Amino acid sequence: MTVHVGDGLEMEVDRGPNWLIVKLRCDERIDGATQIVDELWSIASRHFIYRLVLELEELESLPSGFMSQLVMLQERLAQCDGALRICGLSPECEEALLNCQLESALPNHATLEEAVMGSSDLSMLAHS
Repeated sequence: MTVHVGDGLEMEVDRGPNWLIVKLRCDERIDGATQIVDELWSIASRHFIYRLVLELEELESLPSGFMSQLVMLQERLAQCDGALRICGLSPECEEALLNCQLESALPNHATLEEAVMGSSDLSMLAHS
């Protein structure tokens, strides 16, 4: 299912066993972080699945406002015994996560499979 969130921004939503997989596609920069996160919450609520993997390999930048909204979404999902995991960040976006000291709150998983399993090589973060 494709959800159009705004100009040049859409989410491709797939349902996996106990997880929703959301691939974020955007033409340029992410604007309207609150709108994106509200839509993610709405999708989770409609499916009654509060475990989301957010695929972000198409992002060119990771604005701090978007990161803070993702942390708030993660907390909201956790209240429903859910989780938020991200995967596929570019080195530039991963560096932005490190600069905001959010790598432990929002660890980047290299692959979708690692995100679903909750595993990644966190030692790579420390050596980048």
